[in-house]
Amino acid sequence: MTVETGRITTNIPARLDRLPWARWHWLVVVGLGTVWILDGLEVTIVGSMSDALANPQTGLGMSSYQVGLAGATYVAGACLGALFFGQLTDRMGRKKLFLITLAVYTVATVLTAFSMNPTWYLACRFLTGTGIGGEYAAINSAIDELIPAKYRGRVDVAINGSFWVGAAGGALLTIPLLDPTLIDQNWGWRLAFGLGAILAVGILIVRRHVPESPRWLFIHGREDEAEQIVQSIERTVADEAGKQLHDVSDTITIRQRRSIGFGLIARTVFTLYPKRTVLCFSLFVGQAFLYNAFFFTYGDTLTTFLGVGQTGWYIAVFAASNFAGALLLSRLFDTLGRVVMLTATYVVSGVLLGITGFYLDSFTASSLTLMGAIIFFFASAGASAAYLTASEVFPMETRALCIAFFYAIGTAAGGITGPLLFGKLIDNASASGDITGIAPGYFLGSALMIAGGIVAAFLGVKAEGKSLESIAQPLTAEDDGPRTTTNSSGRPATQSA
Repeated sequence: MTVETGRITTNIPARLDRLPWARWHWLVVVGLGTVWILDGLEVTIVGSMSDALANPQTGLGMSSYQVGLAGATYVAGACLGALFFGQLTDRMGRKKLFLITLAVYTVATVLTAFSMNPTWYLACRFLTGTGIGGEYAAINSAIDELIPAKYRGRVDVAINGSFWVGAAGGALLTIPLLDPTLIDQNWGWRLAFGLGAILAVGILIVRRHVPESPRWLFIHGREDEAEQIVQSIERTVADEAGKQLHDVSDTITIRQRRSIGFGLIARTVFTLYPKRTVLCFSLFVGQAFLYNAFFFTYGDTLTTFLGVGQTGWYIAVFAASNFAGALLLSRLFDTLGRVVMLTATYVVSGVLLGITGFYLDSFTASSLTLMGAIIFFFASAGASAAYLTASEVFPMETRALCIAFFYAIGTAAGGITGPLLFGKLIDNASASGDITGIAPGYFLGSALMIAGGIVAAFLGVKAEGKSLESIAQPLTAEDDGPRTTTNSSGRPATQSA
C-alpha cells in the first residue's frame, strides 16, 4: 500500500553531492564501513579453525562436511537477513536498521563462543549471518546516500574491500589462539569469537553519531529533519575543509510517501530496469560463488592436500592481496569508469582461476597462495563493485531491498552451494589424495566470473561522477513526461534502462 503525504521541491541531493571531502566523511566510513572487517573476521575464523572445530577433545567434533555446512548456514542466514532487514531499511530508515543489525550480529557472535555442540554452533552461525546480511543492505544504501558523487565509487569499493582487513586480522589472530603452548585449546577458538563481539561494540559506539540519510527522510515526509541534518553536515564540512560552499541550483520535486508497496518495488526492478536486473544478478552470482566456494574451504584445502599445519599466515597473505586490490583499483571506478573496470576485473580473475584449475596438481601451498593472491587482487575490486552497482542503479525507495535481493539471490546460488560443493569435493578427493578432485569447483567459478564480466561489458551503467537521482530517478519524483532529471549543468539527463 502506498500513502502519499505531500509534495516538495528540494536541492538536498545536489547539496550533499557538491561537498568536498572532509573528516566528517571519515566518520561515515569508520562508523559504517568497518562492519565488513567483522564479516571478514567471522569468515576467516571459521576457515582457519577447521582443525580446532574438528577435534572432539578441544572443539566440537565437526567433519569437513560440517565445516562446509557451517559456512553454508552462515550464508543462508545472511541471505534471509538481507531480505528481512532490507525491506525494513527502506521502510523504517537507514540508521535504525544499521543499529539493529549490528546488535543482532554482536549477540549471535557471543552465543557462538559458548557453543556446546555442532547444532548450537550451526544455529549461532545462522543468526550471525542474519545480522551481517542486514548490514549489507542498510550500510551500502546509507553510504551511497551520504558520500558525494565524485567519491562514491572509490569509497564504496574500498569499504567493501575492507572485508579483507578483517580476514587478515582473523587469520593472524588464530595463530596465537590455536597455539597450545600459549592458550588452552578448549578456549582458543571461543576467545576468537568473543574478540569479534568486542570489536562490534566499538563500532556501535562510533555508529551512533552517523545521521539518518537525508534522502530517505525527505521522501518519507520528514523534510524538516532532513534539512537540519544537511545544514549541520554543511557547517561541519565547511569548517573542516576551510572552504566556503557554493550554492546549487539543481532541484528535484518529490511526491512524499510514508510507505511504498512491495508490488511497486518489484515492478520497478523487473519491468522498468530489466537490463540492470540481469547485470546485478550476473555480478552477484559470479563473485559469490568464486569467494564462498574458494575461501570458505581454503584452509581445509591447505591442511588436507598440502600438508599445512597452521593456515593463518597463508590466509593473511591472501587476504592482504584482496584488500590491496580493492584499495588500489577503487579510484579507477571513478576515473576509467564502472563498465571498463567491472569487465576487466571479472574477466581477468575468471581466466586466471580457470588456468589455476588446470594446473592444480603442480602447486605447493606457497605457490597456490601466491596464485590466489594474484587472482583475487582483481576479483576483490570487481566483487566490491557489485555491491556498488546494485546500490546506485535502482531508485532510492528500492535501494536497500535491491541490494538485499541481489545479495540473497547471488549468494544463495554461489554462497550456499559453493561451500557445500567444495566440502564434498574435498571429502571425495581426500580419500584418493588427489587435489585435482576439487578442480571442477575452480572451473565453475571461472566460468561464472567470465560470464559476469561479459554481461557488464554490454549492460553496465556509466554511473561514475553522477548523482544517484540522475542514474535512477526516485519513484516518487514528480514527472509527467519522460523519466528525466537535471545534471550538474542544469540540462536534462535521460535515464537508460
